[in-house]
Amino acid sequence: MVIWSQRTDTLTAVDTGKSPKTEQNYSDMNVIDGLKLLYRSRVLPLEKHYLFDEFHSPPLEDSYFEAKPSILMVGQYSTGKTTFIKYLLEKEYPGMRIGPEPTTDRFIAVMHNTTEGLIPGNALVIDADRQFRQLAKFGNPFLNRLQISETNSEVLESLSFIDTPGILSGEKQRTDRGYDFTGVLQWFAERVDRIVLMFDANKLDISDEMKSAIEALRGHDDKMRIILNKADTVPPNQLMRVYGALMWSLAKVLRTPEAVRVYIGSFWDRPLEYDLNRQLFETEEQDLLNDLTTLPRDGRLRL
Repeated sequence: MVIWSQRTDTLTAVDTGKSPKTEQNYSDMNVIDGLKLLYRSRVLPLEKHYLFDEFHSPPLEDSYFEAKPSILMVGQYSTGKTTFIKYLLEKEYPGMRIGPEPTTDRFIAVMHNTTEGLIPGNALVIDADRQFRQLAKFGNPFLNRLQISETNSEVLESLSFIDTPGILSGEKQRTDRGYDFTGVLQWFAERVDRIVLMFDANKLDISDEMKSAIEALRGHDDKMRIILNKADTVPPNQLMRVYGALMWSLAKVLRTPEAVRVYIGSFWDRPLEYDLNRQLFETEEQDLLNDLTTLPRDGRLRL
């Protein structure tokens, strides 16, 4: 669909946030090293004094400060979360599965490496160079559903993606996953820089598990970006009704006085089924890409 040559360029041509040295720079220490030093010298002693790790979380490690900005993908099954990542990377990645049924059955962190491969969750939580060690508290059933997918992509040099299992509906949502799904979502939501809520234009029902997931993300409204995906499959005269129905459903769940921003489009490489709204889809996609390109520059605000 849109400007293929521009998509990767837009996501990779980002401001790293590093400013040239000036006469006022009296130290060679960069922002990340400065934050680590401040944490160890000022914050960590207080955490140890008040036993912070016993009732909240263990001390932060260097990997927390050094992690790239990340995007958490959340949505019901078959809404296009995995396809969205593939579309932005312009390639497939290890462990990727796409289909109309619930295909992604685990949390997959898509990260950069020159060699492609998969790293299981049990290995991640013992690696001090990764930011996932605290996930060990969710137990082995969850760690068996966690992995890193490493692939060589220019986009991943400045961003990482967290793909999540499709949220269930109907009878399926009564099945116990074996771990605290909403707790894991909340853990990631506290640490990522963007949360993308994905909805399929052909099935707007919000299941009970989806409501629980959105409630777990509450408090991070500034990170949320909502996408009405597969919009080209809806006839143009019905698209406005679909958009209105989604806004009405979201208002009941999000409970915010302001109207949320919903990006309308079809984030895949197929020809448009209904071409009348092409300009709208391209404009919406460019707005979303412009938002994502600010993450490498503004990622330090998360710290």
